Amino acid sequence: MVELINRGVYLKRDYSVSEGGCEMGVTPEEGRKRTIAYSILGAHNVSGDERKLRIKFDSLISHDITYVGIIQTARASGLKEFPIPYAMTNCHNSLCAVGGTINEDDHVFGLSAAKRYGGIYVPVNQSVIHSYAREMMAGCGKMILGSDSHTRYGALGTMGVGEGGGELVKQLLSNTWDVNAPEVVLVYLENAPRRGVGPHDVAIALVGATFGNGFVKNKVLEFVGPGVKNLSVEFRNGIDVMTTETTCLTSVWETDDKVREYFETYGRPEEYRELKPGDCAYYDAMIRIDLAKVEPMIALPFHPSNAYTIREFVANAPDLLRSVELEAQKTFGGKVKLDLASKTVGGKVYADQGVIAGCSGGLYDNIVEAASILDGQSTGNGYFGLSVYPTSVPVSLALTRIGASAKLLAAGAIIKPSFCGPCFGAGDVPANNGFSIRHTTRNFPNREGSKPGDGQISTVALMDARSIAATARNAGAITPATDIEYDDSVPKYEFDGTIYEKRCYNGFGKPDYDAELRFGPNITDWPTMYELSDNILLKLAAVIKDPVTTTDELIPSGETSSYRSNPLRLSEFALSRRVPEYVGRSKDTKRLDEARRAGDVPEEVLTALAKVGDAAALAQSTCVASALFANKPGDGSAREQAASCQKVLGGCANICYEYATKRYRSNCINWGILPFTISEDTPFEYGAGDYVYVEGIRDAIASGTEEIPAKVIAGDGVHDITLYIKGLTAEERRILLEGCLMNYYRSLNEA
Repeated sequence: MVELINRGVYLKRDYSVSEGGCEMGVTPEEGRKRTIAYSILGAHNVSGDERKLRIKFDSLISHDITYVGIIQTARASGLKEFPIPYAMTNCHNSLCAVGGTINEDDHVFGLSAAKRYGGIYVPVNQSVIHSYAREMMAGCGKMILGSDSHTRYGALGTMGVGEGGGELVKQLLSNTWDVNAPEVVLVYLENAPRRGVGPHDVAIALVGATFGNGFVKNKVLEFVGPGVKNLSVEFRNGIDVMTTETTCLTSVWETDDKVREYFETYGRPEEYRELKPGDCAYYDAMIRIDLAKVEPMIALPFHPSNAYTIREFVANAPDLLRSVELEAQKTFGGKVKLDLASKTVGGKVYADQGVIAGCSGGLYDNIVEAASILDGQSTGNGYFGLSVYPTSVPVSLALTRIGASAKLLAAGAIIKPSFCGPCFGAGDVPANNGFSIRHTTRNFPNREGSKPGDGQISTVALMDARSIAATARNAGAITPATDIEYDDSVPKYEFDGTIYEKRCYNGFGKPDYDAELRFGPNITDWPTMYELSDNILLKLAAVIKDPVTTTDELIPSGETSSYRSNPLRLSEFALSRRVPEYVGRSKDTKRLDEARRAGDVPEEVLTALAKVGDAAALAQSTCVASALFANKPGDGSAREQAASCQKVLGGCANICYEYATKRYRSNCINWGILPFTISEDTPFEYGAGDYVYVEGIRDAIASGTEEIPAKVIAGDGVHDITLYIKGLTAEERRILLEGCLMNYYRSLNEA
């Protein structure tokens, strides 16, 4: 089904692959330039250096969890107008009853910002972020930067990159996204999928094969091969958006007449051009996917890579579900009791809920086939229920016109508006101990809205819309869609763009400098953030030994996002569902530094510093800040709040073995969080309350020193430890020295 080839390969125009070299004498360096990826990266690179890329994007896109913070940061940094198209969608925090008026206050702020700075505003429930980008912004050979981790438009020949808000701020201020030239991995598709197999099945198989081993981490995936032509563009989109879960940097696909037709359908034929690798293009590795061998898949809690075929899962359900229970016990201890064994009855496994939604699930083709599977059937009147969220109003209208919505409603499904909530826990939250199957992007702990700290837990497994519909047809008994006879033909999609013309505001190139920004009472400015001190005394506020720590654990999603525009209120949720003590510990540490800055150095600080030098002298030049240790933090969402909340609470460093994603590390840097790592053979046996003292940290950052000696001040004495900060650019060093990105831009403006 999925084969990994961990060595360089050459690809010929006839799709033949050679591992032994190219008869044309093309070197790997020259061959890499013949990939689609490098043709696009090269066209957007302004550095003049092929190894150190400085990328300027064609357009930007954000949703309503992130755009307020981005605009507020850019305003504080000197923003006058949006220099490139910037679309703000309202698809994440659309439940305006949560948090009072503050959600809709943010939406009003977004429209006022679009008017003032010349932006694009997509009102609530009109479209999910990535659907709008595909429909209205993508183009062959373009690059789009989004403040959402699933910014992926590769199937349309567009390289989409998901980053934290700080990277969008840089683009709004005409700066660049800086990255070392990435490796490119060939994803070679062959044959065609069977009826009943959908894009999520291919995606889950791909994620399962590549996530755990880091096979494609921070690399570009390039989809090419004779199997591409056998997939509809929406099928390709459904696979492509899930490449985020492999931890790749971005993705791109070869384009063909189907992509041409796609752009013609959306009234933008000028955005099409053929993209193909050059003859003897070189790839650093290869993934071969035989689409004919892909089976209906399921990704069990608590990660999209926890992948099995549905047949394998059902056959071994008691053991596999027990492993999920044990994982929950390991993660949450005695706070919750998860009982998935009860879901197995008479050799079948029953789900409590089905959801088809978001940028991966709510696509036109997916919903049409789901409707065909349920045509004339019933979802039953038991505990199982099915909700369907089309990606946009134009998709909803098209489904209505062809009768697909009627088939779903007649079968007992509920059609809901365009909304990303089920993807991150703000919609269709299951009952306690509920088992939900979803065609959405993630199934991390808490993504379905449960609160383990309060004794509430439910779980999500990922499946394709087709198998979810087959399961709904069998009253919740998990069923692969390949077991169902149904009409899998999909009527041609008819896009009605007048909906967007009537409701969306497009002010790009037409800023109104007299337009007033409309602030709600919850939209507040950032607190003061200080420049990096000469030395730093870090107090550990959380030590997490899980293999991977997700962004959703660092700052939970769901109702917490209502406070996204109020840094102080939002920070109260940091690590609340993983280490509830973190916020209190960080605040206590911040008070130590506030007292130090006021000239009243706390005895606790003097005692710690006395173990490494002259306490009184060091106190004048040593900031006291909280720090977080995790083995591998930052998998998942691009939300910068995972770092900014640490900073607001007085944090100044992360210590880890490696960062799960580039975007989380970038978020840390942009918020002045020192991104320390330690070597793999260094045990970290210290706990919350222990100190890490780093002498000369400011000089080390300024000089580009990558290996930094430090001392751990623990209960059993003082221990030497070596910290690393590798690969910082000159600009990143300056940001850390200034204390955060806002301070950096302010210093440039003052200069």
